This record gives sequence, C-alpha cells and structure tokens, in this order.
Amino acid sequence: MIDFGTMTTLVSFLVGLLIGLPIGWVFIGATILGLTVTGTSAGFVANAFFHSLDSATIMAIAFFVFTGALINEAGLADRIVNFSYALVGRLKGGLTAVGIVASVFMGALTGSSVPCIAALIPLLVPKLEKFGYDRVYTTAILCSSSYLGYLIPPSVPAMIYCLLAGQSVAALFLATVFPGLLLAIGYAVLNYFVVDKYTVNSDETPELPATFSGALKEIARTGWLAIPALGCPLLILVGIYGGIFTPNEAGGVAAIYCLLVGWLAYRELTLERLRAALSSTIGTFGMTTLLLAGGTILTRYLTRQGVAQEVAMTMMSLFEGKAMILLMINAFLLFLGMFLDGIPILVLVVPLVLPLMQELGVNLVHLGAIMTVNVGIGVMTPPFAMSIFVGSRLANVPAAKLTRAMMPFLLYVSIPVLLLTTYIPFLSCWLPQVLLGASVVGTW
Repeated sequence: MIDFGTMTTLVSFLVGLLIGLPIGWVFIGATILGLTVTGTSAGFVANAFFHSLDSATIMAIAFFVFTGALINEAGLADRIVNFSYALVGRLKGGLTAVGIVASVFMGALTGSSVPCIAALIPLLVPKLEKFGYDRVYTTAILCSSSYLGYLIPPSVPAMIYCLLAGQSVAALFLATVFPGLLLAIGYAVLNYFVVDKYTVNSDETPELPATFSGALKEIARTGWLAIPALGCPLLILVGIYGGIFTPNEAGGVAAIYCLLVGWLAYRELTLERLRAALSSTIGTFGMTTLLLAGGTILTRYLTRQGVAQEVAMTMMSLFEGKAMILLMINAFLLFLGMFLDGIPILVLVVPLVLPLMQELGVNLVHLGAIMTVNVGIGVMTPPFAMSIFVGSRLANVPAAKLTRAMMPFLLYVSIPVLLLTTYIPFLSCWLPQVLLGASVVGTW
C-alpha cells in the first residue's frame, strides 16, 4: 500500500508537470512536500542532492556537452557534411541521405541530439531546397536522425544511465553501436523508396563528379579535409578501449582536441565563438545536473517508501513472462517520451525498474541499450518532441507538417529497431562482451 506521504509526492509531481513548472524543481518540491506532510526531516534532500553529483561521470558529461557545443562553432560540421556529400551524394536519394550519414558522424562527436539538428539544418535544408528537395522532408530526416547522437558513442544519456545503474560506461557505449547502425541503415532504405515523392525538378543541380574516378578523388579530397574532425571520435574510442584513458578522461581529451582543431586546423574558432560555446555548455550542463540531482532525490525517496518494490510486484502479477514485462516497460517509456525529455525519464524510471529487472534476470547493459533507444525515440514523438520544436524553428516549417513527415521513420524504422534491441540481446551485448569480456558485461 502507498502511504499518504508517497501519494502526496506523486500527485504534486504530476500537478507540477501539468502546469508546466521546471521539471528539476518539481522533482525536489514534490519530495519536500511528501516529507513535510508526514513530519519527516528534509535533511535527506541535501544529502541525496550532494551524493547524486559526487561522481567523476558528471565531469565527463560536462566535457562531452562542451565538445558538442564546440562542433557548431569550430567548423567541424561543415567538413563532415562535405565528406558525406562525397560519400553518398551520387546515389538515388543520396542528397537527403547525406543528413543520415552526417548524423552518424555528428553523433560520434556530440553525444546528444539537439547539437546535430542545430548544426545540420542550417547547412543542408536551404541547399537541398535549391536542388528540388522538399524542405519539410529534409528537415524530417534530420530531426529523425538526430537521436543517433544517443546511440553512436560517446553518448550523454548512456553515461547518465551508467551513473544511475552502476554499470560500465565503456560497455554501454559499445552496446548501442549496433542499434545505432541498424537505425541509420533503416532510415537510408526508407529514404530510398520514398524520396521521389518529395522532389521536384529544379534548374540547379548539385556539383558532383560525373565519373567514378572523379567521385573517388572527391571522397579523398573531402575526407582529407574532414580528418581533423573525424579524428575526435577515433581518438576517444581508441583511447578508451585501448586502455590509454578512462571514459571520464576521454571527455576532457575530446574537448581539448576540438578546441585545437577549431583554432589551429580550421581557424574558425574565434573568441566570440568560444564564448558562445561556453555559454551554451553552462546552460545545458546546469539543466542536466539539476534534473539529475532532483530526480535522484525523488526516486530515492520513492524507493525508501517501497514504490520500486510495489512496481516490481505489480508488474509480476499483471504480466506473465519477461517478454511481456519488457514490452510493457517499452510502452511506458514511449508514453513518457511523448511528454518528457530523456534525462528526466532516465533519472525517474531507472531506479524504479532496476529491482524488477534484476528479479527477471535482465542483463543491465542490455537494459541500458533498451532505455537509451527508448529515450532517443522520445526526441521525435509528439506532442512534446525536442527535435520537432528545434527543427521547425530552425527550418521555418510548420510543426504539424514536420510531425507527419517524421511518422514513417518512427513507425517503420525506430519502433522495429527498439523491438529488435529489446528481444535480441546479442545486438547490444555481443560487441562489449567481445571487447571487454564477460566480467564487465555479465551473462545474457
């Protein structure tokens, strides 16, 4: 049975969300209200707030957020787009597929979704519109592909999950690689079949080599110019899995690397742009830490009150078998993703479902992959989808039209990839087990 204090906390939390209060403060305020009505000391709040942020992983998140902010300011995105043009631009639907390929590369640089949209929409949408591609459709591809930044390592949501669940960051980075690549391939295949519906004849044609040898030269030329940008994810992955530095240290190395590339190699990182990147980082990181600390306070209070155990017992009594319970958790996470951003979902749900998953024998690295894909899909699910809000504003297209254009990518690719990730543990556990060993990943 849920006691009066817990019920007060849950009701006040829902009311705070419905009236639009900042989620971080709703987390904290609902907990304090629940403690107050039961006459319990609120000293627990300060203790939980401090310990939730007393982790080296928090520092890594800050560095990777700063790295993502530098991408937009230091000229790295332009070189990546040009290289993507050279790779796939000559194929059918290749010019729109550039956005998918560029999102894969950008995901490996930023670890998040919004920086991908912010960098790629201004670069691609106006240019492709001149070549006869529908503005709404091009924006839809970029917004749908943006959460590849959650799946292609490094990944900020993956680090937050590991912080909450006590899992290896290096293992979860690897666990989302195959789901991310499946998503990118699925988007490219769907784009191949539907792109003709969204193109019209245009007087302007893209400047692409007409011969195969010319195409190879263009790939070599743009690839050479993109090497400094693409060297960042390579440096991170080789450093982490080669044992040179930890994932936490990798964030600092990545930030310094992007600073040097923008300043020395591309010479586009001015003092004003650096200031803009720092300002963006401070705002994003401040919001992230408040959400993480506030959410930890709420979930620890609910766990102390036995809510996690109640959730486990209820799920076990309502649904028979691990497969059905995982399906229901996916449905619940997708529902939350329609209204909340990924970080609040993780800090709220992970501590509550961990006891249930351990009871069912679900591998926690596998669970991390499932939850990362889930919160990534939340980026593109209306009515409150971050990619739709940002994309419609940057591309100057109606949000309703953008949402309709994104739905095929959600229904025909994203949801199937989520189900494959959920029910085929091999996709997320094989690669980290091969590279890191069963002692890190566990059995699956």
